Amino acid sequence: MKDILKAPFIVEMCETTANMYRQGWDERNGGNISYLLDEKEVAEYLDINKVIRTIPTGFDATKLAGKIFLVTGTGKYFKNVQKDPETNLGIVKISADGTTAELLWGYKDGGKFTSEFPAHMMSHIARLEQDPNHRVVAHSHPTYTIAMNTVCPADERDFTHKLWQSNTECVVVFPDGVGVLPCMVCGTEAIGIATAEKMKDHRIVVWTNHGIYGTGKDLDEAFGLIETVEKTAQIYMLSLGHAVNIIPDDVIRGLAELWNLKMMDGVLDD
Repeated sequence: MKDILKAPFIVEMCETTANMYRQGWDERNGGNISYLLDEKEVAEYLDINKVIRTIPTGFDATKLAGKIFLVTGTGKYFKNVQKDPETNLGIVKISADGTTAELLWGYKDGGKFTSEFPAHMMSHIARLEQDPNHRVVAHSHPTYTIAMNTVCPADERDFTHKLWQSNTECVVVFPDGVGVLPCMVCGTEAIGIATAEKMKDHRIVVWTNHGIYGTGKDLDEAFGLIETVEKTAQIYMLSLGHAVNIIPDDVIRGLAELWNLKMMDGVLDD
């Protein structure tokens, strides 16, 4: 077997979590990531039939049965992942009946995956139905995104419009807009179901007073979505109440037409 600590998916996860921590998005044990792995690639580093222990999933995950995920651990700090991946990360395979996840590697201190595991797995299910190339769900607490969310209505069309009006990159990067959930109790099946419902139409979902979920075909794409929202939220907050120049709707439409993008409905005036 190859050295798993040199596996591209482990190296990528270490680099991404370290970068997200440096950005200030994942204070303390805030934030979590799950990464759908290729079984053949994992088999180069692990015996995928050797189960260390099982961990209850907390919901019916049969739609993901047999799939393997690299997931950050509950209570773990992103700043520590790079120096000790085997404690702060775990590789799990969803069991045939969907009630447990089989630990194949990691969580060596007896820990388990993030408390947001149901929200992650439900989001994977929703996004895979929309895009078979989907692989990553990343959750973090970006400062300006949360700040903008506190001063704007919890209305996803309004929130998306304000972002599109503040930075020309936005409609290009997320023409499908941003989903917004009201403030809910995190770590529950209920918020997982609500997030997954939004993920049917959006790759980004904001949790009011909490943070953001970004998804993608790889870690770079998920990170880039969050990064673009956060940068633009910073622009919005720095100019709050004083913006004179905003991007007109006809320019936003022009950008979408230039790149042949399908925009979220109901955001722009007819």
